[in-house]
Amino acid sequence: MLASAHQVTASVDGISDKVLKEKIERSISSILSEVNAAQDAHRNLDFTAMGVTGKVSESMAMLWENTPFTCPDEEIVEHCIKTGSGYQVRNIPLYLTPQNGEKIDEDDIYQEAVVGFDRNGNVESFYLTISTNLYKNIISSNLEVKDLRRRQMILDYVEQFRTAYNQKDINFLDMVFSDDALIITGKVITRTTGDGIRVPDVEYKKQTKQQYLKNLRNVFNTVKYIKVNFDDIEVKPHPIKDNIYGVTLHQGYATNRYSDEGYVFLLWDFTNESNPKIHVRTWQPTKVNGKTVDMPREKVFTLADFDI
Repeated sequence: MLASAHQVTASVDGISDKVLKEKIERSISSILSEVNAAQDAHRNLDFTAMGVTGKVSESMAMLWENTPFTCPDEEIVEHCIKTGSGYQVRNIPLYLTPQNGEKIDEDDIYQEAVVGFDRNGNVESFYLTISTNLYKNIISSNLEVKDLRRRQMILDYVEQFRTAYNQKDINFLDMVFSDDALIITGKVITRTTGDGIRVPDVEYKKQTKQQYLKNLRNVFNTVKYIKVNFDDIEVKPHPIKDNIYGVTLHQGYATNRYSDEGYVFLLWDFTNESNPKIHVRTWQPTKVNGKTVDMPREKVFTLADFDI
């Protein structure tokens, strides 16, 4: 039995089925209580104590290896959201706690997680979330993406995409990028205008999926942790082609060696909803010499910039 200091009690509403409700509550309590116990004991997670297996345990193990975390609250009281495939409980508070004295930016320490369940209340996912306000804005807005189920699906994959970097999960990224994906990465340079003034500019380079993943694998192998977050999201459907969406994200990126921020654009293809693909990923940095600079919105890549 865990010591009381480790225990987290979960209570959810939004489910009328009492048995299902209690099962979800027990699962969340077991996961977070074990997280706290493992953190205190400086050990790996015990997935048997959590009651999770398969891809959930693999995902959490990768996240834990990159940056362990703890739940600061003794009681979690949240609304359970019904999704197209089951349920979600969001807004679960976590503190990232790097080991071996590694420093992490104060703004990056607090994170939130989402636990996903199938229709029977079995845990099927655990990953880091976008902010609550961003999620609610996309879900409740009058965007052209009017299908609630599709909006939930897009945000779900965006959160999985974000967590994959935090987990250093190269296999998920290999799976989600199409084989012929176009990767465009920008780096800030300084150019001189005609009147001799030095101004910042962005130089772009195209990469194939294979080139991008090779470079990313090298990064994963050389940094101790990676922290990716999104603080702004815009979702737009293609005006003609069903199942094609452009997702623009303002991203913060930090490792123990380097940090940056900028805009990521993802061109998602949801033709196969169980296996969506990213055909385009772009990166436009907005930091120069450590200082954030404004990038006019009209210069940020969108669906209109690509022939589909």
